[in-house]
Amino acid sequence: MSKTNTSILSISGESGGGQLLRSSLSLALVTGRAFRMTNIRGKRPKPGLMRQHLTCVKAAAEVCGAEVEGAEMGSTELVFTPGKITAGEYCFAIGSGGSTTLVLQTLLPALLHAEAASTLRIEGGTHNPMAPPFEFIEQCFLPVLWSMGIDATVTLERPGFMQAGGGVLTAEIWPVKKWKKLKLTERGEPVETFGRVLHAHLPGEIAKREIVTASKILEWPENHIDLRYANDSTGPGNAILLGARFAKVCEISTGIAQLGRSAESVATGAAKGLRGYLASTAPVGVHLADQLLLPMALAGGGVFHTLSITDHTRTNMALIEQFLPVAFSIEEIVPGVKEVRLK
Repeated sequence: MSKTNTSILSISGESGGGQLLRSSLSLALVTGRAFRMTNIRGKRPKPGLMRQHLTCVKAAAEVCGAEVEGAEMGSTELVFTPGKITAGEYCFAIGSGGSTTLVLQTLLPALLHAEAASTLRIEGGTHNPMAPPFEFIEQCFLPVLWSMGIDATVTLERPGFMQAGGGVLTAEIWPVKKWKKLKLTERGEPVETFGRVLHAHLPGEIAKREIVTASKILEWPENHIDLRYANDSTGPGNAILLGARFAKVCEISTGIAQLGRSAESVATGAAKGLRGYLASTAPVGVHLADQLLLPMALAGGGVFHTLSITDHTRTNMALIEQFLPVAFSIEEIVPGVKEVRLK
């Protein structure tokens, strides 16, 4: 799919965060289109490139031999001119607790279009605020992509939390033979609900309080949420993962422990997120909706139903439409269920 395009796309990064940059990198790799992004993360408290964004830029450049200007900490402007995607064995270290899953999602579309299989080893955070945890990638995101004809697997070698990082995610990615258009408008039969607290180097009462809080909100017995110690992690951390699996889709709602947030607050956010999903009939959760836009565009079409459309999702749609000759449409099917269609 990658074809060199001599025109350079101008993108304002002011209204978007790191997602706008990561999507631009993915699309540049796949289309061969160069871009200039200005005012990167302009509305954030600390504008410009942070460590995990730089890792994405450098990793993207490495897999395609790109020419890059502005790849420095704090830089608010970046010029990225991609070359040919090359399969291989790649290792990237973020050097902090920045998200390994976001680096994976940046590179995945490109490596699916390489000429041979690739392996990735990414070191950093595997369970971060504002990023999909490893389990979400493994159980929610990738299975939908498998239904679209792709072949990729992920493995968690070691968990890593903010701030220490030190977690390791590995992935194997095979070239896609033929994309299948996405159709995800029903959940299918319910299979199971499940919960887990991943807990490392912190007092045990924190995990216990999370389990009690989440169980009460979801009306689950406390032993329905399993406690798993992650003491092989480099630093302290905690994540609560609450999920529901159906025949055609899986949703996981996550809470990540952060300094200054009570165990009850972390668990309540995750439990209310899953409760809201279960109260709807839409198969695609809010975060998954955002992540399926690019695969759907690469497949050349598709449709899914989701709970709501965030500004984040609309920004991503507009960006994809700049790189690819596609158009998204959104329609409310019933109150609280939106249909996203790509023709």
